[in-house]
Amino acid sequence: MADVRVAIIGYGLAGRVFHAPLIAATDGLRVVSVVTSSPERQAQVAQELPDAEILASPTELWERAEQHDLVVVAAPNEAHAPLGEEAIDRGLAVVVDKPLAVTSGEAEALVSRSERASTFLTVFQNRRWDSDQLTLARLLAEDRLGTVFRYESRFERWRPSVTAGSWRDSTSSELGGGQLLDLGTHLVDQSLVLFGPVTHVYAEVAARRGAPGDDDAFVALRHACDVISHLRASAITAAPGPRLRVLGTKAAFVVRELDGQEDALRSGARPDEVSDWGAEPESRWGQLVSGQESAPMPSERGNWPRFYALVVRALRDGDPPPVDPHDAVGTLRIIEAARHSAARAEAVTLSG
Repeated sequence: MADVRVAIIGYGLAGRVFHAPLIAATDGLRVVSVVTSSPERQAQVAQELPDAEILASPTELWERAEQHDLVVVAAPNEAHAPLGEEAIDRGLAVVVDKPLAVTSGEAEALVSRSERASTFLTVFQNRRWDSDQLTLARLLAEDRLGTVFRYESRFERWRPSVTAGSWRDSTSSELGGGQLLDLGTHLVDQSLVLFGPVTHVYAEVAARRGAPGDDDAFVALRHACDVISHLRASAITAAPGPRLRVLGTKAAFVVRELDGQEDALRSGARPDEVSDWGAEPESRWGQLVSGQESAPMPSERGNWPRFYALVVRALRDGDPPPVDPHDAVGTLRIIEAARHSAARAEAVTLSG
C-alpha cells in the first residue's frame, strides 16, 4: 500500500523536534513537503529531510494539494485554525498541533467544517502517551490507589528571563501566547482523559516577567466524579514540585521527573532507532506511598509514536482518530473558563 504523503507546515520546535521525527519513524507515512519561510530552517530541512520539497508559503502547498494526503499544522497557535480550514477545503486530512485553535469558537467551527467535508481531523495531544500517565492509568485500573480524590499535575520550569525570539512569550494570550494555552492544554487534556467532565473551574493566571504572554498559571478543576485536579503551568517556578502527586484513599502515587521523550527527541534520537524508546530508568520511576511506606512502581514505557501509528490506522482502515477533536474543543472551553475565573477572582460553573 502506498505511503500517506505528508506536508508539515512549520519547522520550528514543534515541526522539527516533535512531528518530523515521529512521522519518519512511522511505517506508512512519508514527508514529501515542508513549509517554512525561514532560510535557516530551510537549510535544516534540506539536511534532515533531503527527499522533502521545501515550500516558502502555504500558498505553494495549496497549489500542490493533490500531491499530498495529510497536512500537519505545526505553525504558531494563531495560525492553527486558518491553516486547518485551508487544508480541509482541499479535501486533505489534518493533524493540528495543540491547541486546536486559540478559542473554543474557532475550534468548534473547524471541527464542524471537517465533519461537513467528511475529512479527517485530529489534534496532537501527544502527552496522553507520557510514561507517567500510562503508569497512573494502570494503577487506577488495578485499584492500587483506592478512590482518588485529588490529582496534582505540574509542568513547572525555572526561566526567570523571557526567552528571546519566543513567540509564546512575546505573543499575548488573546493571540495564542502564554503558558496556559501551551502546557496548560496538555494538563487539562490529561485530567479530562483520566477523570472526565468538569463542573467548576477556579484559576490564577499571571505574567510575572512582564511579557505579553502569561507565564504562571494555576487551575483547579472539580470533575463530575468529585475528583479535584490541581494543575500548574509555569516558567517562573524556582523550586518545581513533583510532576505528579495523586492522592487516593488507599495510597498516593508520586512522580518526580517529567517523561523523557521530549529530551530524547531534542537530543536527536528517533523512536525507530532506539530499541527501548520511552523506557524510564528505575531511578525515575514513580513511588506508591502510604504514610511512611514507599515502593517504586515500574513505569510503563512512554509511547508518543503511538499517535502517528493510530493516524495511519485511521486513514487506512477507518479507525477513530487518536484524539477526538471534540475533546480539544472541551479543553479550550475550560481554559477560557480559567481566564474568566482569574480575571474575576471567582470560581466558574460550567453548564452541560
